[in-house]
Amino acid sequence: MIRVVLADDEAMMRAGVAAILAADAGIEVVAEASDGREAVSQVLATHPDVVLLDIRMPGLDGLGAAAEIRRLLPATGVIMLTTFGEDDYIERALSLGAGGFLLKSGDPRELLAGIHAVAGGAAFLSPKVAQRVIARLSGGQLARAAAARERIAALTPREREVLTLLGSGLSNADIAAKMFVVEGTVKAHVSTILTRLGAKNRVQAAITAYEAGLVGGDAAASTP
Repeated sequence: MIRVVLADDEAMMRAGVAAILAADAGIEVVAEASDGREAVSQVLATHPDVVLLDIRMPGLDGLGAAAEIRRLLPATGVIMLTTFGEDDYIERALSLGAGGFLLKSGDPRELLAGIHAVAGGAAFLSPKVAQRVIARLSGGQLARAAAARERIAALTPREREVLTLLGSGLSNADIAAKMFVVEGTVKAHVSTILTRLGAKNRVQAAITAYEAGLVGGDAAASTP
């Protein structure tokens, strides 16, 4: 069972999202919050697998709450859920270590897929967000590619193989199956990869894989 904390300052929006999540027998909403500070408190009290955070909330906003949660409980996956798709929000969320970024206007199935992905150690960006990320990566592509290739040069061939599969959208379990190793080995490789790349999460690592040419653009921006 995936345990979720849901934070949004609009009661009707919380009710709507909770109803969508209730349709999935594998997801349980363990707490709700109406602002960022309350969200942090609920996460500390319940230790959920995933927290869904609206970006614009009174007091401590979703981005501030994400930073606190990542600092205090890094094992909890963070998904930003918002009506806004501006690039600065996306970049700030990813830089804080969010594992997912979803638009409220998206398909409800994206919400469920995103929660399962982040809870499973993968990452997920809604298609519209993925398009924005790819568009921004297109600018200064040569410089980014050179920097990315320099970063991945520190990886062993095995770690580069894991990074390629991670960037292609595979979960730890899927990578383990393809490489014929146990999932714990993959987790260890992923942890080392993130450290060597200076990446805060799988999304950032996948972007590096894309920039270095290890995988195609769509896979790097959206890793379900």
